[in-house]
Amino acid sequence: MKRTFEKNITNSYNKKAIERNLNNVQDWKIKERETFLNYIHNENQSSLLEIGAGTGKDSLYFKEQGLNTFSTDVSPEMIKLCKEKGLNADVMNFYNLDFPNNHFESIYALNCLLHVPKEDIKGVLNEIKRVLKPSGLFYLGLYGGENSEGVWEEDHYTPKRFFSFYEDETLIELLSELFFIEYFEVVPKEVVGGKFHFQSVILRNK
Repeated sequence: MKRTFEKNITNSYNKKAIERNLNNVQDWKIKERETFLNYIHNENQSSLLEIGAGTGKDSLYFKEQGLNTFSTDVSPEMIKLCKEKGLNADVMNFYNLDFPNNHFESIYALNCLLHVPKEDIKGVLNEIKRVLKPSGLFYLGLYGGENSEGVWEEDHYTPKRFFSFYEDETLIELLSELFFIEYFEVVPKEVVGGKFHFQSVILRNK
């Protein structure tokens, strides 16, 4: 599953890199991002890893707010756009993060772990936990509200992408095994647009 996941997701996002780079960040995403930044500033943290960084818009925002950022993504085309923004960035998947233990004070993951098959999610979360400092902060943003997984047949990306979705209670139970939940906010479907609401979570490493 891991190899197929990485190959398909990489190909899908390589093809959409330039298009995604032109998109504006939605207001509700900006609000949740600012909430996480406030947590970071309140604790005087300075280092941030973004996984699934895409074109690097969020990493650039955090860098401009004074953080020492590193951006990773499975898509070489996305990482190319990150580097064009002056970001430290490298092609990497979140199954194997090439960093020492306890390396980052904060980690940011917006709409990337929703591509991880449920059979793999605990391993990925443990890898994130490994590179996060004790008591470090981890932002997780997902679409959800139902428990399901599979290839999205209506997807306009090629290859069609795989998605995993969680009901709020299921997600809370999963995350609580490894992290303390500091903040859990649901952005309604009416605001997000589409079938799913958005789960915005700030976690603290145990």
